[in-house]
Amino acid sequence: MDFDFAHYMLTEGCKGKENTDESSPSKEAYKKQLAEVLNVNRTRILAFKNKPAKPVESLFPEASTVQRTKRTKPKRSIPQTAKRVLAAPDIVDDYYLNLLDWGSSNVLAIGLGYTVYLWDATESYTTELMIVDEDTGPITSVSWAPGGRHLAVGLNNSEVQLWDCASKVLLRTLRGGHQSRVGAADWNSHILSTGGMDGLIINNDVRIRNHIVETYRGHDQEVCGLKWSPSGQQLASGGNDDRVHIWDRSVASSNSPTQWFRRLEDHTAAVRALAWCPFQANLLASGGGAADGSIKFWNTHTGACLNSVDTGSQVCSLLWNKNERELLSSHGFTENQLTLWKYPSMVKIADLTGHTSRVLFMAQSPDRCTVASAAGDETLRFWTVFGTPELDKSPAKTNMEPFARWNSIR
Repeated sequence: MDFDFAHYMLTEGCKGKENTDESSPSKEAYKKQLAEVLNVNRTRILAFKNKPAKPVESLFPEASTVQRTKRTKPKRSIPQTAKRVLAAPDIVDDYYLNLLDWGSSNVLAIGLGYTVYLWDATESYTTELMIVDEDTGPITSVSWAPGGRHLAVGLNNSEVQLWDCASKVLLRTLRGGHQSRVGAADWNSHILSTGGMDGLIINNDVRIRNHIVETYRGHDQEVCGLKWSPSGQQLASGGNDDRVHIWDRSVASSNSPTQWFRRLEDHTAAVRALAWCPFQANLLASGGGAADGSIKFWNTHTGACLNSVDTGSQVCSLLWNKNERELLSSHGFTENQLTLWKYPSMVKIADLTGHTSRVLFMAQSPDRCTVASAAGDETLRFWTVFGTPELDKSPAKTNMEPFARWNSIR
């Protein structure tokens, strides 16, 4: 490792051993001077017994800790199959209806033909809420009020019924607004907004006798999607006329309080799937029907289309993951799948398959982790696609109860 010293040891060093005067002062002085020049303890060459130097302390220990934490964060596992499958007989296979909703009290409401059923997700049991006759039904929409106790049920005869689900009592029937079936509904505090086949959107104040407080006219055909923004200021509506309207209560003028704020016309098929972003104000996602197949993102303040993604199939419904920046979409033919996307890159994370018909309806559990999907194949499937609840890490039950008086198909 030191050619000068090696050469000396092979030549002069050997000669030194032959010299009988080992204790010559001049020789010892030379060796000492040579060692000082080389500055090496030659007896330790290749010994590697010195302790390694201590690592340099970080000036920002907190940052180092965060980096280590990020590196060791476990990757979320996304099950590719449903954790629970229940039979849903007589569900109406109609793209323009909204027959599934999950309330804040952890009760799932589903309209099957002429009957509304309530499934308690906590106790895994089902009760029958109400049945309508052929002149009134079938059921065309269900929507939970914010408190999780009251349910709005839209009917084929243009009426809307309000039910107290705890006592199973019909509180009132809203009449006189629509002229045909009510396929869409959504709540904004005490205001129930309903959309009908007649193209009208009606705001009903359920606290007063004369419940109709506003009527929005903008769609030429059936209204099949309605979603209030988290702030309660903007209402998004989608229709069979391929349009999305934004109705803004804060900017409505006194001369025209029911005029749409934005008209979004980039879709080329009916728009039923609507979802407001939970972490970015004024961001709306919308999905088009079979002739469109795209998911579009809108700045509802300016009306600009921020992005458009071709999914290759009918977009039936959309749900944001409130725990991560992700979007879940459900689709029709040919795969009839649920697709999880990373936002804003819109890179596909996973496809969830199992349904054999278009996945028309999705609803998210109150803990934001489980998604229920219902399809024309008459099944209701539950997916743990958005993660595991923080307060309950226990594994899912393997002996899963079916809906009351129905047979579980798995």
